[in-house]
Amino acid sequence: MPMDALSDVMSAVRLTSNVFLDARFGAPWCIASQIGPEDCLPYGPMPAQIIAYHFVVDGHLFLRLDGEDPIEVVAGEVILMPRNDRHALGSAPGLKPAVIDHLIQPPNGDTPAVLSVGGGGEETHVICGYMGCELPDNPLLAALPRVLRINTIDNVAGAWISESFRRAVEEFSTGGVGSTTVLSKLAELLFVEAVRRYLATLPEEQTGWLAGLRDAKVGKALAILHTQPAHAWTTDELASAVSMSRSAFAERFAMLVGIPPMRYLTHWRLQLAAVRLRESPRAIAQIAFEVGYESEAAFSRAFKNTFGITPGDWRNKR
Repeated sequence: MPMDALSDVMSAVRLTSNVFLDARFGAPWCIASQIGPEDCLPYGPMPAQIIAYHFVVDGHLFLRLDGEDPIEVVAGEVILMPRNDRHALGSAPGLKPAVIDHLIQPPNGDTPAVLSVGGGGEETHVICGYMGCELPDNPLLAALPRVLRINTIDNVAGAWISESFRRAVEEFSTGGVGSTTVLSKLAELLFVEAVRRYLATLPEEQTGWLAGLRDAKVGKALAILHTQPAHAWTTDELASAVSMSRSAFAERFAMLVGIPPMRYLTHWRLQLAAVRLRESPRAIAQIAFEVGYESEAAFSRAFKNTFGITPGDWRNKR
């Protein structure tokens, strides 16, 4: 499986992580949950895209999304919502979510907000956090389902992350120096592991960016585009590079990824440019050239059409 394109897109996501709530519940309990500006405020502005997550340290809970059956999550499991959908968490299905904002103790220094609520029954301990991304329309986040669920103790790769997470939680609960940072980085590793596992379970008939990545020919083409985005690619040249006819390649790429190869290339170039505008002091014209545009004017038009803002305004918007 050609993983280079997946690594490239994950790098472009540029996740920033924060743990915002240490929650302890006693059954029966049920709350509504969604990351909002007030949750992000202690750490900065609300990112353009948010991946919410809950790590169940002890006990169990049920997660419910509108229109879907409840999901039971037990100790050692993590649930991630790549598009920050509103959801309910509770000790049992069918309970009415309560308003608990007034019960949350605000963050103090390096420690997050704390919540302790419920009916005094079976206890559940949950660490809640989020990962932010400033880039809208990232192909990876768009391709993921509403919920990713990962058991961190069912294989070697997940077990060491789980153990590290639990140790960090223990330090975090006692105010250990740097524990919040450690938890944030471990959350990013959990996200990567969840994506890898989801990719491995996709059915053969699945379409979308991740399905394209898994396909031998289309996946190779994606890796080539990501490796050489500034090259003046044509569909003919790309088809030749993966040993397919132009028509067969164009049809297969569009069927799996959802858009034609050259439109995908344009989108990827602009994603790269958006990252470089934020992270590099180089001139806009130079960045435009680095991602495949011969003129700053053409680049600026394409950037504004995609992001609704000029490259200069994007760079200045912190």
